[in-house]
Amino acid sequence: MKAQSKPESTAAKALTKALGGTRVDPPPVWLMRQAGRYLPEYRALRKQAPDFMACCNNPVMAAEITLQPIRRFALDAAIVFSDILIVPHAMGRHVRFAEGEGPLLEPLGGHGDVDRLDPLRVVEGNQALMETLALVKAELDNKTALIGFAGAPFTLVAYMIDGKGGGVFARTRALMTEDPALLDRLLSILAEAVSNLLIAEIDAGAEAVQIFDSWAGLLAGGKGFERWSIKPIATIVSAVHAARPGVPVIGFPRAAGDGYDAFIAGTGVDAIQVDQMTPLSTMQALQKTLPVQGNLNPEVLLAGGVGLTDQVHAIRAALAGGPHVFNLGHGVIKETPPEHVAELVAALREPSGMVS
Repeated sequence: MKAQSKPESTAAKALTKALGGTRVDPPPVWLMRQAGRYLPEYRALRKQAPDFMACCNNPVMAAEITLQPIRRFALDAAIVFSDILIVPHAMGRHVRFAEGEGPLLEPLGGHGDVDRLDPLRVVEGNQALMETLALVKAELDNKTALIGFAGAPFTLVAYMIDGKGGGVFARTRALMTEDPALLDRLLSILAEAVSNLLIAEIDAGAEAVQIFDSWAGLLAGGKGFERWSIKPIATIVSAVHAARPGVPVIGFPRAAGDGYDAFIAGTGVDAIQVDQMTPLSTMQALQKTLPVQGNLNPEVLLAGGVGLTDQVHAIRAALAGGPHVFNLGHGVIKETPPEHVAELVAALREPSGMVS
């Protein structure tokens, strides 16, 4: 389906305009991990929580963290402060975050553990997130959109089976060949759970939602990409569209390589987020079908200076012909000076005549 040029609406926010297929100049901007460890105000507040999950589950604290980058940089969207692993956590799988190691889970033990997973528990177990969304929505002005999110089923499965992120996900890879039917079943359960969660997030105030398939790269280039990334996400997108028509769903199959076209066609997402490995020429081609989001390298933001300004201008110019949301190809690196984010926003919002 070709992206349609839709009429401007003074009531619409810049982000929702762009995600709806309208070219906005300058493009709206938000950044993955825009609320986080690079901000001194986050670090100060984070010390008041005993651990990361407690921070996520404290609506007042999580709302304040969500709003910190909005106050600092006047970004076009707030993304609620939470984590993709709230889904397995609400389903009874213990999740903890170890300093220097990232998330750690008790690995799934097989059919018995899968039998005990109840997708209906996910919304009930995440009422703190719904309260956070409502608190943030009440504080945002009429120009700033609110984004909800969730992890894609395959990414959640990878954490749940191997018990941690990164590495080669040896247990997950083994399951693909040793018991693919069990993997299918697990993904189906998680697709229902994520659908329920995203619909509830919309009801709590989210105006757009993003699905993060952070480990889709494990499947890219093989038949498993369609079966275990595209298919469950398509189920989620269909459920969200049916339940809450008009709310855009952004898909992010990180490290999908040349699989973006298949992902877009197969899932029915309304917009596509790409990583920093995706060339601008690919984004331009994708932009003929739907709005694109990404691909500034977080390392460029970390470095700042002329290199950052030049990249911001180049991305804006290359994607000026269609709907575009400015973002990184991955999250803000924790060592990034906040001043560099301010530089990015200033450069992006320069009058178009100054951008070459």
